[in-house]
Amino acid sequence: MTAATYQYVDLPDASVVTTRALLTARENITDTVAARAMMCIHGGAGFGKTLAVNTCLRELEPGEDVRKITFRARPTARAVRYELFTALDLAGEPPRHPSEFGRLLKTALAERPRTFLVDEAQWLNGEAFEYFRYLWDEPSTQLAIIFVGGAGCHTVLRREPMLSSRVFIWQQFTRLTPEEILEVIPLFHPVWADADPDDITFADSHAAHGNFRAWAQLTAHARTALARTGRARVDQDLLRWAFSRLA
Repeated sequence: MTAATYQYVDLPDASVVTTRALLTARENITDTVAARAMMCIHGGAGFGKTLAVNTCLRELEPGEDVRKITFRARPTARAVRYELFTALDLAGEPPRHPSEFGRLLKTALAERPRTFLVDEAQWLNGEAFEYFRYLWDEPSTQLAIIFVGGAGCHTVLRREPMLSSRVFIWQQFTRLTPEEILEVIPLFHPVWADADPDDITFADSHAAHGNFRAWAQLTAHARTALARTGRARVDQDLLRWAFSRLA
């Protein structure tokens, strides 16, 4: 388990747990890639979208060419072209003219089937989304695209009829339900493996609120508290101390 896996929290001994959302994503991504189609996975921050997608993409058939693109600010179509140029490891200097650039990208994408994971897609505007559609519409490109982002991603896509009508599958990630919390959190980390279910429910209702990123942060603080106090298992006093760090 790496620090990036659980949203920038260094959490030794954490495990990827199979939630209902992850199972659904696995099926949806497999079908999208097989159809060389486009899909959109959207939902609130910390709900496990990126983790689920990365996990599922690693399980694709060996040899599937997956390229990840992440945006941290609102890109223009020009910026999208340059990100694609870099993601595809193309040689030489990027072309200056958009039409020439487009021909180069289409030629590269026609070489073999490829899958693009476009993360943080909530930063994309209509122009940027349209450029992905422009490449995907080219019959020779054999391109599958998985857009992953917050609610803004879904909103912008739905606002673009030409692109929205081409999205093969939509999947929304939501908070873990109280029932899911009791199923998956004991499997998520040894801290919770022998915890009282009432304490897990207490932790969720007061701090984590069904958000996987919040659970990762809370778990890191609970590990620290256990190590410092020498206690064998979490309890509500220990959890209140951990909550104080999250306020």
